[in-house]
Amino acid sequence: MSTVQTVKTRIEKDLLGVKEVPSDCYYGIHTLRALENFQISGQRVGANLHFIRALAQVKKASAQTNLQFSKISEDISLAVQRACDELIQNAEGWRDSFPLDVYQGGAGTSINMNTNEVLANIALEQMGYEKGMYSVIHPNDHVNKSQSTNDVYPTALRLATYYSLDDLFVQLRKLIDSFYTKATEFQTVLKMGRTQLQDAVPMTMGQEFRAFATLLKEDLKLIDRTRQLLLEINLGATAIGTGVNSPEGYAHEVVKVLHEITGLDLQGTEDYVEATSDCGVFIILSSTLKRLAVKLSKICNDLRLLSSGPRTGLAEIRLPELQAGSSIMPAKVNPVIPEVVNQVAFKVIGNDLTVTMAAEAGQLQLNVMEPVIAVSINESIQLLTHAMDTLESKCITGIQANTQTCYNAVMRSVGIITLLDPLLGHAKCDEIGKLCIEQNKTIQQVVLEQNLLTQAQLDEIFSFENMISEIERPGGDMLSVERAG
Repeated sequence: MSTVQTVKTRIEKDLLGVKEVPSDCYYGIHTLRALENFQISGQRVGANLHFIRALAQVKKASAQTNLQFSKISEDISLAVQRACDELIQNAEGWRDSFPLDVYQGGAGTSINMNTNEVLANIALEQMGYEKGMYSVIHPNDHVNKSQSTNDVYPTALRLATYYSLDDLFVQLRKLIDSFYTKATEFQTVLKMGRTQLQDAVPMTMGQEFRAFATLLKEDLKLIDRTRQLLLEINLGATAIGTGVNSPEGYAHEVVKVLHEITGLDLQGTEDYVEATSDCGVFIILSSTLKRLAVKLSKICNDLRLLSSGPRTGLAEIRLPELQAGSSIMPAKVNPVIPEVVNQVAFKVIGNDLTVTMAAEAGQLQLNVMEPVIAVSINESIQLLTHAMDTLESKCITGIQANTQTCYNAVMRSVGIITLLDPLLGHAKCDEIGKLCIEQNKTIQQVVLEQNLLTQAQLDEIFSFENMISEIERPGGDMLSVERAG
């Protein structure tokens, strides 16, 4: 005979009535209602540990500042601060207490309520009370004192986004360094440059890979500059930016305290009403992430072209072989890593459009679409971070050059006729190139047949040193291999 186990519950009340909340849960009735209302994506707020820590940092700064202004007692302030420290120091351990779907209505109110309830119940338990004893420490009256979702949520979102970019920078620097390493390794590999997928003029593979590194280094600088804009916050704005229900001077002081807690160079916004409804910083940041995605995708397109074949394509490089490429064609290996990075880029580009539309959709004194902005920005950062790690470790470091294939392609190319232009003139070189294509001959063959130059002259003109050139910097130094900062 089976025994039915009953779940112990506590009763909590809100403006809509009462509900039974499992006794062991640190969240309360507001979180429970949001759980019932929003089952959208299966993605949980608790998975974003940076966001949990940031919310706790904001609440800790508020608890300290409320004590300074005598808005809450010292006992309550210290209890809430200790609860905040629990989340800050061990966000991973508390992720299950933030079970809400990342997609939700209400401009983030459910997440703020969730945080208030969890912190109140942690504090109560530490003080020896039962969870739910809100007459002692109340989620709204104490934890949320002098605050609104409309200044807590955007401030925490800015902090969490700032923190998450640290991980992206680590992987981006590693990827840039790997391209520079390959540039050095391939600096003597002669190959053809191409424009419009047609033969252009010779270059080295080292130059090609160094260009990849430089392409990404520009984004490292741009994203770093852009993320500094996240440090302007509206904490203290409360509901719409007027600071209602907060003491005079609170906004200035709470930003100062949050700076001390985070160590970040935070500053209050110029206009709190404007800042409470504006999401412009996320448009700019998302655009820089899109730019990085586009560049990564371009690089991966090039890697797929350069490795195409292996017998009937360009076959200038060999990518690491990671898995079988076909269920029907034996011996086929595909460029799966560049392909997956391409797909990540497409998603980031789509997320940028989402951020743009959500930022535009705010009305009057608040933008209620911030949750989808948070989802999209966070997803783009995570996808790019993991994609760059995968690209660097599973692809770039293992690339090999097909040196002889590259050299043979250069010497049979019509493109090298450009080097004879200063000696023979453009019209004559046009004629020679046309004959080479029609008769399937090399440039050298046609030039020698017409007694235009000697073999010795051709050897000098088509020497490695003569075919490769570098642009000098304004100071006269050659472009050098520079590591990412």
